[in-house]
Amino acid sequence: MPYLVLTLFVFLFVPLHVNAGSGPVLKSRHALVLDEKGKVIVSKKANSTSPIASITKLMTAMVVLDAKQSMKQTLTITKADRDTLKKTGSRLKYGAKLTRQDMLRLALSSSENRAAHALARYYSGGEKGFIRAMNQKAKALGMKKTSFRGPTGLNPGNVSTASDLAIMVNAAMKYSFIRKASTTKKLFVRPFSKGKRMEYRVTNRLLRKNDYNWDIHLSKTGYIKESGRCLVMHAKTAGKTMTIVLLNAQGKLTPYGDSNRIRKWLLKNNRGRVALAH
Repeated sequence: MPYLVLTLFVFLFVPLHVNAGSGPVLKSRHALVLDEKGKVIVSKKANSTSPIASITKLMTAMVVLDAKQSMKQTLTITKADRDTLKKTGSRLKYGAKLTRQDMLRLALSSSENRAAHALARYYSGGEKGFIRAMNQKAKALGMKKTSFRGPTGLNPGNVSTASDLAIMVNAAMKYSFIRKASTTKKLFVRPFSKGKRMEYRVTNRLLRKNDYNWDIHLSKTGYIKESGRCLVMHAKTAGKTMTIVLLNAQGKLTPYGDSNRIRKWLLKNNRGRVALAH
């Protein structure tokens, strides 16, 4: 009799589509992989909040583009754009001048913090209005566990979940500018009229190394001490188009290792079931 009761409980209350324990072994603390229809393929603590570092810049880009300010307007880097939180440096020295378009390209591809901050500062409502718009956009998208306190991601108060970030990635995919800029491998800009052109490279190692196992449509990396290494992508690999979110990994190469562990697992084991990653 107890056996029959247990069997009935499993049948009624344990989802048969969840294949617990069979997923890839991932080193990122939080992970989520969705197929192109939004179905969960891999999940690991996907609803727990974590600082998101420069993944923030996808929201920054959407707010900039939604504002429809002139992309040809010249923005100037000032001391107001310096990083007072983490004391990081920048190749965009005070007085550097670039169009809004180039600032946004640098923020997305090379994760340029001063460029991202300048974009917020030049917003019609200033930086405070920009941050307010970021949070309003998150709320409108249904990102219930997300909060933004700055446009760059340097503030550890920028927090979200893998589930919320998957929503953000798919929203960002609707912007052709974000898709192109976030996957541009090299950028050349001239921030000083008498200076040389400066070369910037994309931060995603899979793009930099021309890893042809991946067809990447959108990408963003992030790192501060509090967030660990983060990576989000919309990409095709192993015959599947997916949204991939990896948060709080330790080790510079870990998100890329996890990405390839997901790819190899899909090639070998996936049969359309949800997998809980280790």
